[in-house]
Amino acid sequence: QVQLVESGGGLVQPGGSLRLSCVASGSIFSINAMAWYRQAPGKQRELVARIPSSGRTTFADSVKGRFNISSDFAKHNVYLKMNILKPKDTAVYYCNGDLRTRSYESSLNYWGQGTQVSVSS
Repeated sequence: QVQLVESGGGLVQPGGSLRLSCVASGSIFSINAMAWYRQAPGKQRELVARIPSSGRTTFADSVKGRFNISSDFAKHNVYLKMNILKPKDTAVYYCNGDLRTRSYESSLNYWGQGTQVSVSS
């Protein structure tokens, strides 16, 4: 059983910063990649940032230059540093892990429960 738990969400004023954290726990053999998604009310869930084991990060165009993703896969952690936050960044942010629980099994996607980020004055 694998669990992903996010933390660090909250209310921040426009232009402010937040740092989200996610830790994966359980029987984890290896991690292929971890990512952050978000879902605003009435909208589909979208990829925000992704970091594979190779370290080559990708970002949504809307957050490039403002957000940064980092990880410590040995500790099963991933972080999202969000700077210059805008009201349109308001959403529930979800942690995603593409990982294997056994060496002989294919990887599966696991999700956290989400953490609310609200950007408002």
